[in-house]
Amino acid sequence: MRVAQPLTRISAGALAEQLAAEHLKARGLSVLARNLRCRAGEIDLICLDAQILAIVEVRQRRRVDFGGALGSVTWRKQRKIIRAARYILRFRPQWRAYPIRFDVIAVQGTPDGAHDILWIKDAFRAT
Repeated sequence: MRVAQPLTRISAGALAEQLAAEHLKARGLSVLARNLRCRAGEIDLICLDAQILAIVEVRQRRRVDFGGALGSVTWRKQRKIIRAARYILRFRPQWRAYPIRFDVIAVQGTPDGAHDILWIKDAFRAT
């Protein structure tokens, strides 16, 4: 008999990103890219919401201590996401024509069990 292994932090993050992508698709967004890595950092999801390019950070936390998943998107994390988005947009001219919005999706609980998904549109702005 095989016993299910608990999720590692990496596999829980990947599953949370999959849940987030499905959540956004169900609400009419088109997922253009996932897990774009560059020298400046990583962008979890890039989506098109009508005529707005949504840069989406996905955060997953099992517990709500210390602000939970939403609380983990600190100003430092926001700055890193903005830097990565600027870097990636330099090499994707087809995306530069759209206004940009920074969203956060929080997955509270375990992605393979009971969880809540909270989508914050326009969670922060580039200055």
